Amino acid sequence: MLRLFRGNLRRYSTVTGPNIVKTVSELRKWRIEQLKQSRTVGLVPTMGALHQGHLNLVSQSLRENDVTVVSIFVNPSQFAPTEDLNTYPRTLDKDLEKLSQISNPESDLTVFLPSVQEMYPSGITLDVNEQTGAFVEVKGLSNQLEGAIRPQFFRGVATVVTKLFNVVTPERAYFGQKDAQQSVVVKRLARDLLLPTEVVVAPTAREPSGLAMSSRNDYLSPEVRQKAGIFYEALSAAHKLYKDRNAETPRNDILDAVYATLNPLTKPNDDFSIEIEYIALSDKHSLKEVDSVEPGSGAILSGAIKVPNKNGGKTRIIDNIFFD
Repeated sequence: MLRLFRGNLRRYSTVTGPNIVKTVSELRKWRIEQLKQSRTVGLVPTMGALHQGHLNLVSQSLRENDVTVVSIFVNPSQFAPTEDLNTYPRTLDKDLEKLSQISNPESDLTVFLPSVQEMYPSGITLDVNEQTGAFVEVKGLSNQLEGAIRPQFFRGVATVVTKLFNVVTPERAYFGQKDAQQSVVVKRLARDLLLPTEVVVAPTAREPSGLAMSSRNDYLSPEVRQKAGIFYEALSAAHKLYKDRNAETPRNDILDAVYATLNPLTKPNDDFSIEIEYIALSDKHSLKEVDSVEPGSGAILSGAIKVPNKNGGKTRIIDNIFFD
């Protein structure tokens, strides 16, 4: 069922769309009503600036649950003081319009728009050493790969996901494969904290160039978005090498296939050049580096590169391919 927008967003009062909830107490009251009616709840956590990948997750949740909650919250605890919290894309009007377009009469859609004070009642600063209050860490999965580049990131993710799971208590929560390490961390979080939520990981949505969809792609010019598809091309070349062999493949052979595509673009070039931060081949459960991959054993080939953005700086792109 579609409902009228409520609360302080009065300019939307004449159009139909998702139910909007802005406080934890209101959402908990709403959740009690769903329990009374034995309705299953799906959760899609987002930081807004919604793209097709987010919408795919929402559509899947709408199909698989009686009601769906989409949270839109730019989580400060996963940003370092030097990162882009203040400039992170915020497009609430467009986000709500997109969500209205994919709603359907058979599934209620609620948007949770909490303030920072709602989510961090003890306050929050970006300097981890100055933070006070309760935070969540998933040991053993948070310090490698993306965690080595952004050491505060998964502490912030684990904390905000725990808060959202506690408030929404969803039967299922939906995440994208693009953030592969995040999915592994959240699955371990739910398992180890005995949270009754199934973590569902959906395939990465891609632009026509192959570039993984991301809210930060808005930082890139159309030309760079097209050329940045080379990252997925490089990962795919390594995956093809492994599939063609159909046998145990050494780690170095797989990584060499990636670098063979990317290395020529690391040279300074006024047209387009990249910076490689890391390329890794990891176990899909422990995230430990593996020496080789055998058919059926499973691994994640992942990495991060930097590409030129519209402001004359660099924007990080992450991507991965699962080896089965």
